[in-house]
Formats: sequence, C-alpha cells, structure tokens
Amino acid sequence: VSIAHISPSPVGWSHRLEGRTKIVLYKEQSYESNFESKSAPAAVSPSPPLLGTQILDTTKAIPNLLAPLPLKKNYFFALRSLTCKLRSPISISLLLRQAARRPMAQDDPVVSAQWLQQHLGQLDIKVLDASWYMPQESRDPWQEYQVAHIPGALFFDIDGIVNRATDLPHMLPSEEAFAAAVSALGINNHDKVVVYDGKGFFSAPRVWWMFRVLGHDKVWVLDGGFPQWQASGFNIASSCPDDAVLKSKAANSAVETAYNGKLANAATFQTEFRPQLFWTLEKVKQNVAAKAHQVVDARAKGRFDGVMPEPREGVRSGHIPGTKCVPFPEMFDGAQTLLPADELSKKFEQEGILLDHPIVVTCGSGVTACILALGFYRIGKHDVPVYDGSWTEWEAQPDDDYPKVASTAP
Repeated sequence: VSIAHISPSPVGWSHRLEGRTKIVLYKEQSYESNFESKSAPAAVSPSPPLLGTQILDTTKAIPNLLAPLPLKKNYFFALRSLTCKLRSPISISLLLRQAARRPMAQDDPVVSAQWLQQHLGQLDIKVLDASWYMPQESRDPWQEYQVAHIPGALFFDIDGIVNRATDLPHMLPSEEAFAAAVSALGINNHDKVVVYDGKGFFSAPRVWWMFRVLGHDKVWVLDGGFPQWQASGFNIASSCPDDAVLKSKAANSAVETAYNGKLANAATFQTEFRPQLFWTLEKVKQNVAAKAHQVVDARAKGRFDGVMPEPREGVRSGHIPGTKCVPFPEMFDGAQTLLPADELSKKFEQEGILLDHPIVVTCGSGVTACILALGFYRIGKHDVPVYDGSWTEWEAQPDDDYPKVASTAP
C-alpha cells in the first residue's frame, strides 16, 4: 500500500490509499508540536511506530491490537469504521515512508507512480509499456516507446502478441504463444509485472487481463499510466537499449513461431488458462437467451445507442440485446486515476448493475472492456470475464442468429 496524495481538510489530513483501505489522520487541538517532525519524541520507545505499519498493512478492524490510552497528546487513526489511539505520537513523515515500502496489495489492481519509482530496478519487478492507439489516432506506440518510456520498461506489442489464427484484432493468443512471448521478454512466474500505457488508462488493462486469464496474478496497472509518471517528475528514458529492442522483437517472433507449429525455445514462463475469465461468441449468444450474466459495455454511449459511427470501417454501431452501458472514462477521477472502490460501486449501481449478480464485460474489440474488469476487480469482483471478440465480432454475425439493438434514427 502506498499513499497517493495528501490533502488538508478542516479536521486534519486525509490520506487516500491505493487499496480499498482509507486511513484518516487527525490531530487533537491540544497537540501543538511540529506535525511534520521527522521523528517521534526522544522519550518514545522505537517500537510503537510499527503499529502504524500494522494499521497500513491491514484491511480489517483490529480493536485488540491498539488499546486506547489516556494520553493528552496523541494522534487518532480511523480505519474504516474503527477509531483507535496509538500508544504514542508518531510522525506522518514516518508513515509516508513506511507506506511507500509496503508490498503490492494483491486485492487491488493498480499501483501508484510513487510506489513504482520506489521499487524500480528490483530484479523481480518487470515493467511493460503496453501502449496501443486507435487506428484513426495515427500514433505509433513502438516509435513513442523508443524515445520516451519508464526506465527499464520493455515494450509489449498488443497487436503482435495475439491470436494469429483469426482476423479479429488483438485477440488472446494461445497458451503456448503467450508463454513463448513472455519468456522472450525475460519474465518468469515469480516476477511482479507492472503494465502502463501512453494514454493513462487505455490499453494497459488489456495486458493485465491477459496475464490473469493465463494464470499470472502478480500483475498490476500503473495508476494514471505514463502521463502520471511524467507529471510526478520521475526519470524518463529517452533512448532504447539494444537489449530492449531485441527482447520486444523476440516476443513477436516467438508468437509467429508458435502459430507456425515450429519448435521454440523452452518457455521459462508457465501458463494456466482460466476459462471463467474468457468468453466466446457462443457463450454470449447463450447468455442473450438465458440472461444469467449482466452484460456491461465500455463503449461511448453514442456508439452503444447506434447514433455514432464505429471507429472501424464497415462495422455498424449498436449493442448486444440486454446490455448496459458504462463508458470506460467514467472509471477515472480528474487526475485520470482509477476511482476509489466506493465511488466505483456507486457508479455501477447508478447504471442499474446488480453487484451481487454475475457480470461479463464487452466493448469494441476487447481492449477497453478490460478497464471495466479492472474497476470491478477493485470493488472485490475478481471473477468478471471479458468477451474477447466484443462488438466487432458480434456485429459481423448474421442478424437472425446474433441479434443487435441499433438506432432507428435516420
């Protein structure tokens, strides 16, 4: 867990954390010492500050751990509904340092730029630039990566590490192809993977989902992506080492080799396909009739309603019958970072989504649907599948067997 920002408030200092845990630090009016002091008073035992770490490290109430003491000067911590007193004063700067060193939260899908900067260079942390842009944007993610990226990051080609047996764009590759590509990038199953993209939150969640659906849970998205990294003033690599170029190209070549049926080098990364996170065309067709899962679409409302054109030539706009629309930009705050869990839950519920019922997500071609899956993951729904082919695949099918809802406007 690491602290994303600190903002003053009338009652104290509010700390917004990168998990679902929110800790609020208050100061008694009678406490007049320097709140930003670098260390606790000399009379304080060095052991109590560890209590702050224990608070930061938990998501459950721990009333027996922190017994209230009748101290005149102390800080109060509110952990969800629990209010506790520390056994002694503790400096906020110490808490900040402790929080930045905390390990990644397994139940939260993002890490902050501050956290990554603190841990960049660790051998078991692999950073991937998974930038990808819509065709009409005329941007080349590979060229952009070569002139500006997070130091040590490797390029993950969403249009290269794909299923080569279909004409649909950037579909999930086979287990063998993915294992070969990830192995070529130098990633193994013990590594922690952090993925980012050049828009902030766009294509990186797709790669987060790819790792998860193929059995690797130690994967996170950089909250706010490369723009947040830049805004934080952290170092940016302006050149691309030969080794990074070779690894990225080797990953694409490994996929091609796998689909050509040729023997590749032994994979150092092992996969385990999770079908519960992956939906096919026929699975969606069955659900249209059975209505067992709520279908949520991440596209813009105009495309969903059939009144705006699809970005891909020859594809009509509209939606799968029974689908609800939550445009993916609604997952972010003003800083383009992922909303807190409570705000995400409220957003989904406002759109009529029953959070205690099964959900499947879709979009135009399987990319931004993964942003919704990321949002659902943050609120505790870790089993939301993605319809990989999404609207591009569904729209191309015969209308009689695969019905569509389109606008009746001229």
